[in-house]
Amino acid sequence: MQDFDFNGLFTYDLANNHQGDMEHALNIIKAFGDVNRDAGVRGALKFQFRQLDTFIHPDYKKKKDVKHIPRFMETALTKKDYAKLTKTIVDSGMYTMCTPFDEESVDIIQELGIEIVKVASCSALDRPLLERIAETNQPIVASTAGLSMTQIDRLVSFFETRNVHFALMHCVAVYPTPSDKLNLNQIDLLKERFPGIPIGFSTHEDPDDCNPIMIACAKGATMFERHVGMNTKKHKLNTYSSDPEQTAKWLAAYNETMKSCGGENRSPASPEEIASLRSLMRGVYVKKQIKKDQKITRDKVYFAMPLQDGQLVSGDWFEGMKADKDYGANKPIGEVVASSPLPAEEIIYRIMLQVKGMLNEARIEIGRESSVELSHHYGLEHFREFGAIIIDVINREYCKKLIIQLPRQKHPYHYHKVKEETFQLLHGDLEVELDGNRIKPLPGDTILVKPGEWHKFHTLGGAIFEEISTTHYNDDSFYEDERIARLPRETRKTVIPNLSAVEKKQA
Repeated sequence: MQDFDFNGLFTYDLANNHQGDMEHALNIIKAFGDVNRDAGVRGALKFQFRQLDTFIHPDYKKKKDVKHIPRFMETALTKKDYAKLTKTIVDSGMYTMCTPFDEESVDIIQELGIEIVKVASCSALDRPLLERIAETNQPIVASTAGLSMTQIDRLVSFFETRNVHFALMHCVAVYPTPSDKLNLNQIDLLKERFPGIPIGFSTHEDPDDCNPIMIACAKGATMFERHVGMNTKKHKLNTYSSDPEQTAKWLAAYNETMKSCGGENRSPASPEEIASLRSLMRGVYVKKQIKKDQKITRDKVYFAMPLQDGQLVSGDWFEGMKADKDYGANKPIGEVVASSPLPAEEIIYRIMLQVKGMLNEARIEIGRESSVELSHHYGLEHFREFGAIIIDVINREYCKKLIIQLPRQKHPYHYHKVKEETFQLLHGDLEVELDGNRIKPLPGDTILVKPGEWHKFHTLGGAIFEEISTTHYNDDSFYEDERIARLPRETRKTVIPNLSAVEKKQA
């Protein structure tokens, strides 16, 4: 089974809103197919299957005073009916989806070729049913209403150990759900606890209220579900299900929120925004006359507005820049001087800022007194292409290090005569070449490197991984490139006593 893309999926739950009326059901499917198409989203129309002959105890089938049973019995459709409805969904350009409430219903889902299986909150602890659903090898969406975090952990573990491709939905099983019961902060909690699992929002609030989907979207929910149906003279819709017009407004609110939220990563600012900010920035002006190639020290400049076109911004100035030409008093210094080679201290500071950002993103805490080593095999000026940041944690009979690589950074081929090491990827992406064999670990995977084995590694988006090894010795790294081998260790390493030292220098 190929992984299904849950992101951006909208599920329209038909439930029993078809009222057991095939013509009504077909009209609902076609209407919501149109709504889905007009909104330009990926939609799935969902059934609910119960095999009533076995799902309901024989003594209760005719009882009118037991919740849900009369409605289930009165709105039943046949397998032939559902086959026709399934075809209509496909013809309407939507995915097919179904919530089974018993094992026999899972068989029918597969028989009808329904694409996605839904686990209702009330079935999230139903192990016999979950076992059967897991056997389908189909994409699965599970709701979490009423579950404790321990129970959600159990559900996630159940699916993960069976290699199931699945997503979770935050849900509140109150119909309709008042605003003070929506608990939308649970989306944050689920995203943080299960970072590799798509998290969505299954909603039962007032169908005219679009605020919850906007908030859920802004919190990072990536898939959504709500009950749908249509009002007719014959059939009236319940208070928590949306008609086509309400659903169109709901989807429009989502689309508008997505535009407002923008991309997940930070992109460059627009020219308009840059122009607005530059109008308030200070430029670098000459206080005393400066000759060409003279160092532009702090006592020779001042910072003032307006910032002129082509002028150096105050924030880009650093001690030690060289003048590109002669400058008279009160003249603006050109931004061309920003191309002056950065002093080593500034290079290190900028590298460590990026390292701290990566550690923050990965939620990895480092002791402020930890020793940091920049390994730059071809010089500090080429560090962003070749090298790694090594944080020493402990080095005794056993050794632990944290290794960080910036995006697109490479570490050249080498081996150790004495040390045996194991890498474990904690965050990001990594490719390790071990004696000519390429390995692409996933976060959590480990790679054993034995003494004498040639290895190198690189990353595209940046990587943080742990190295657990036998004792580390400074003279135990042997490189393929003789240029590196000839360099003294101190010329290809910069040691920072601790993270605090970098911050204090820049304070």
